Amino acid sequence: MADQVTLSATQRSEFGKGAARRIRRAHQVPAVLYGHGADPVHISLPGHETQLALRVANVLLEIQIEGGQTQLALPKQVQKDPVNGNIEHVDLVVVRRGEKVSVQVQLVHVGEHSSDVMVVMDQNTITLEVEATHIPTQIEIDVTNLEIGHVIAAKDLVLPAGAVFHGNPDDLILSGHSVPSQSSIDAELDAASGAGEAAAAAAPAPAADTEE
Repeated sequence: MADQVTLSATQRSEFGKGAARRIRRAHQVPAVLYGHGADPVHISLPGHETQLALRVANVLLEIQIEGGQTQLALPKQVQKDPVNGNIEHVDLVVVRRGEKVSVQVQLVHVGEHSSDVMVVMDQNTITLEVEATHIPTQIEIDVTNLEIGHVIAAKDLVLPAGAVFHGNPDDLILSGHSVPSQSSIDAELDAASGAGEAAAAAAPAPAADTEE
């Protein structure tokens, strides 16, 4: 199951870009907490601890607001600096124990299979309805003895107790393919190279510059 992490928070009353910059300079992260019909609560979170916590997908956060109540929340949207990757803002949605939520869960394959078989993942995540306090970190797919031509669909997945998939049970998740030989790889590369050379040869020559 996904981890539960406790973060201390302070409520804030200043908004806008300037206020957000001041919060970040103090090594904190501006965030907003909303959900269940309550008014949004604007808070500041500790920068380093928040950065570590949000490395885990679907992490359950226990937000302890200074002078207020403690709330359970899930990260809804995380904005990061495109250059350094630091978290700039977080939207958090309040959840309750026992409440069902819809989340995307990572799919990973495990187990040994023949070296002649290549596993092709058609989907890397799956959307499940689960209890907010029992979100799986990942769904493992056993590919032991997977054969060429064998497929695994959504209905074949082993889901945790209480997890529900509402999509098409026949959705393709992964399949077994033959490992391409070196000769076939070389042939594809030669074909691509030949096509590129032919296209270049067929392209019209650039017009020569003329002086008046």
